[in-house]
Amino acid sequence: MQEIERKFLLPSPPSDIVNRGGSSISQGYIVITEDAEVRIRKKRDAFFLTVKRGRGEVRLETEIRLSDDQFRELWPMTEGRRIEKTRYEEHRADRMIEIDIYHGELSGLLTAEVEFPDRAASAAFQPPPWFGTEVTEDERYKNKHLALHGRPRDPGPVR
Repeated sequence: MQEIERKFLLPSPPSDIVNRGGSSISQGYIVITEDAEVRIRKKRDAFFLTVKRGRGEVRLETEIRLSDDQFRELWPMTEGRRIEKTRYEEHRADRMIEIDIYHGELSGLLTAEVEFPDRAASAAFQPPPWFGTEVTEDERYKNKHLALHGRPRDPGPVR
């Protein structure tokens, strides 16, 4: 399935977000290449294996549900390539905004991701004023890069 998504840094989370329950996510990478990744994820009590291919705003994504045992068997293969975050979902302007608050070595990093049905909808999207810098094309803010290299020191130029 094709995924069309834009990603933004957030200077701070929306003020009312702390009053809502978020989903705890543990995510680890089994394979990381320049334009592909294989990851496993625990989100609440659900487990997934996801394969993504491509770079930037449009990528191909396939997700398969795993059992608890399958996840536990694969998890050790991700050592040294993991992230922890809490995800909040915000419905605004007919869009689902996924707000991620990272933990551990990535603590202090806040991002918002917005998915779109097509490129036209993505191009027409006007980020709300509480969004910060767009980092969709900045590979340093892809989760696979964060898992390998940690938090970028500054937003810097897009690479």
